Amino acid sequence: MARKIGSRYTAHQILGRGSAGTVWLGEGPEGPVAIKLLREDLASDQELVGRFVQERTALLGLDHPHIVAVRDLVVDGNDLALVMTLVRGTDLRTRLDRERRLAPEAAVAITADVADGLAAAHAAGVVHRDVKPENILLDMEGPLGPGNAHPALITDFGVAKLIDTPGRTRASKIIGTPDYLAPEIVEGLPPRAAVDIYALATVLYELLAGFTPFGGGHPGAVLRRHVTETVVPLPGIPEELWQLLVQCLAKAPASRLRASELASRLRETLPQLAGIPPLDIDEPGTEPEPRTYDEEPHAPASEEPRRRGAVPLVPGSSTDSNRDTHTSMRVPAPDELSGGPSGTARAPRSPGAPRPGSARNKSAAVRKRRLTLGAAALVLTAALGVGGWLALSGDSSDAPPQDTESSAPAIP
Repeated sequence: MARKIGSRYTAHQILGRGSAGTVWLGEGPEGPVAIKLLREDLASDQELVGRFVQERTALLGLDHPHIVAVRDLVVDGNDLALVMTLVRGTDLRTRLDRERRLAPEAAVAITADVADGLAAAHAAGVVHRDVKPENILLDMEGPLGPGNAHPALITDFGVAKLIDTPGRTRASKIIGTPDYLAPEIVEGLPPRAAVDIYALATVLYELLAGFTPFGGGHPGAVLRRHVTETVVPLPGIPEELWQLLVQCLAKAPASRLRASELASRLRETLPQLAGIPPLDIDEPGTEPEPRTYDEEPHAPASEEPRRRGAVPLVPGSSTDSNRDTHTSMRVPAPDELSGGPSGTARAPRSPGAPRPGSARNKSAAVRKRRLTLGAAALVLTAALGVGGWLALSGDSSDAPPQDTESSAPAIP
């Protein structure tokens, strides 16, 4: 059912939902548009509305071929909305869900497009703060690039910053999506342009590998890995591309490339990536943790399964999709960020290769140990049995004969 958004726009159909609001297919004076309508409880927050108005000039000024342009900001009663250019296509997450991983040439071409968009935003003093596949759109009507990649555009500029108001989140809280959070965000430092570079490098790693370098498990464990663990190499990609990834995933923000440098360097690697198929590697850490011998599995009866990290952007809200969304967590203490002697790194491996420390291998080790102990117990039992038989045989040679049915009674 159509609904009016302000005096100039009409929303006709829902295109998608997120923790911060709903995206509608709408109509404006100049034709079709995408309208991101923020949740009503956000629209009633006067502090957020004030920041919304303050950000108007910066957001409207972002004009770049690889940025989804914000055309208008609407504040009307309970409606708080961003009116954006309508991109005819899909988001990168949808393509990843369908293909799992991309050929290196296409992955690098898409990442270079996004880096170009981020460079323009950073030059205007705008930090995205939530770069992830869900916020990267592929324009299906645009010309195909290297690796037959569709043009990529970054969207949702300003939303994370609008939500992160002092009255809504404290300084001890983290706003963002766990898999893509830069270490300095985890440590409570203010977000600067380098956080977008780290997140984009994480996206590129995911496009190549099919999984993020530090993701998996509880969001707290993911945050710890960002701070303490080193990214594990991906087999099968050129060394030059790998070094770019390593530099942009550096723990120190100053060690990362600027967005413009990253875009340029990525495009320099494209010729050597032509024709390379998607990497053939398995995701680490996908198996369940082993249980103790007497532990019974426990599954809540009424709880819906949730993807890792799928927690609301704003406390008190519920997630509207099955995809990873923002999280709001407290900043971990330094001792909580230490990985401990075992660490938490997740190492990619070639298909069929054993996964050290995995639940499956641990279970196999337990079975092997049980068989060994069982065999030892059987040998020990047999040895005791033979020893007892020999002892009894020795005693019986000296004992007096016993009466049997065929023996005659002794004559006194």
